Amino acid sequence: MKRRVILNIRGTQRYQDQEPEVIELTTEGEMLLRDGGWDIRYDESELTGLSGVTTTFRVEPDQVILTRSGNLHSQMVFQQGVAHESLYQMEFGALMLRICATFLFYDITPDGGVIDLSYTIEIENSAAGLIDYHLDIRTIDQ
Repeated sequence: MKRRVILNIRGTQRYQDQEPEVIELTTEGEMLLRDGGWDIRYDESELTGLSGVTTTFRVEPDQVILTRSGNLHSQMVFQQGVAHESLYQMEFGALMLRICATFLFYDITPDGGVIDLSYTIEIENSAAGLIDYHLDIRTIDQ
C-alpha cells in the first residue's frame, strides 16, 4: 500500500562551540508498508543542501534506518542506546560516521504518524555533536 504524504520535517544540528542550526522543510513524499515496516521517502531540495538526493526513513520494530541515495550515499541505523558505524559517501570523498540514538520514538499508521529521533554523531572518530529530527507525516490521498 503506497500513499502520498505531506512531510513536515524539523532538523536541529548542535555542533561543538556553534549555535544550533535549525532546518524546517515541508515537502511531498510517499509512504509504503513493506515487509512489516514503513518506508517514508522524499526528495531533498536545495534548501537542505542535498539537491539530487532521495531520503528514506525505514521504520522497523525497535529501529529506524535513514538511507540517502543519489548525489550521495549513506545508510544510518538508529537503535536507542546502540552505536552504529556508517560510511557517508559524497561526490568528493567519504567520511566514516559513528552514530548513537539517544532517543527514538515513532508512531506510524496507514494515515501518517510521527518520528522523533535524537542522536550523537562522531565524524572520523571525533565527537561532532547532537542531531534531532522531528517528522510529522500526513497522507494526502484516500
